[in-house]
Amino acid sequence: MNKYKMAELVLPMPFPLSISKASRMRNQALILLCIVVFGVIGTCHGGSLRKKYYKKTCPNAEEIIKTATEKHVANDPTLPARFLRMHFHDCFVRGCDGSVLLNSTTNNSAEKDAIPNLTLAGFDVIDDIKAEVEKKCPNVVSCADVLALAARDAVSFKFQRPLWEVLTGRRDGRVSRVSEALANLPSPFSNFTTLVRNFANQGLNVHDLVVLSGGHTIGVGHCNAFSNRLYNFTGRGDQDPSLNPTYAAFLKTQCRNLTDNTTFVPMDPGSVFTFDNNYYVTVKQNKGLFQSDAALLTNKGSRNIVNELVDPKKFFTEFAQSMKRMGAINVLTGNEGEIRKKCFVANKFSKEIPHSFHI
Repeated sequence: MNKYKMAELVLPMPFPLSISKASRMRNQALILLCIVVFGVIGTCHGGSLRKKYYKKTCPNAEEIIKTATEKHVANDPTLPARFLRMHFHDCFVRGCDGSVLLNSTTNNSAEKDAIPNLTLAGFDVIDDIKAEVEKKCPNVVSCADVLALAARDAVSFKFQRPLWEVLTGRRDGRVSRVSEALANLPSPFSNFTTLVRNFANQGLNVHDLVVLSGGHTIGVGHCNAFSNRLYNFTGRGDQDPSLNPTYAAFLKTQCRNLTDNTTFVPMDPGSVFTFDNNYYVTVKQNKGLFQSDAALLTNKGSRNIVNELVDPKKFFTEFAQSMKRMGAINVLTGNEGEIRKKCFVANKFSKEIPHSFHI
């Protein structure tokens, strides 16, 4: 399993357009109204993000980020899953403000020190990408935008076209708390009701929950995030009856016991590096790795959405829309926050902490 490294992608378990067609149409109409009236989607979802935000201040910003990201991805195929997960985890805690990138200044108290974030990886690459932008346009482009763009560009690399639109204009937050990560990041052990509540807290709905869960088509999951389904599902040493028995038998050959916290397996068998809609085929076969994956089949509405997303064209269209909405969660804009010089430290500490402090 070493070839998979540690590109674990447990979504901030990852709005609804709601389940019904009529509800989806109402939400689409609202988003269209936001764009028509305000010209920017963020105005209706926590800010004022827009296309080509850096057109005058750093005209080549997006191209610099794309080039740097693709250079790294060409040498490390685990980065798309890593960046996508990092972007999710950023947006679900304090909004998409780059707070997940901050190092702790005291007692391991930052978001990245929370248990769900201990397997995040790629921070050093985000720092490198930010440094490339700083060479051309110092103090202009936020780390939050760098992360949002790098996630999109990394996943899109194999397609040689952007898979979703990233509006820009985010500012960087100055606060990062481990307690907020623990409180807001959805768990791979969550049931459907809990997942819906997690997403609703971010202004997202059931449709987005199912669509964004499709990010599990790339990356790996650690055994301790699902081994209870194999060995102790109800506390009686039993197996989750909803898990495909053949798949469960295979997983037991990889994860030998409940305490294994180092082994990892592909979240979507046969698709660990391929971003596609195969996740939904897998879920329908009761081979969703996490309890949160299996939960999508426990509700009629979400189950219908799973069935719809087996269509590749439908998946890519819906994923692009949900990513755009997620990327606008509680963004800081205008004079809020700051533009960090270095992504791992707020500006007020940047002269006190050398880059080598970053781990």
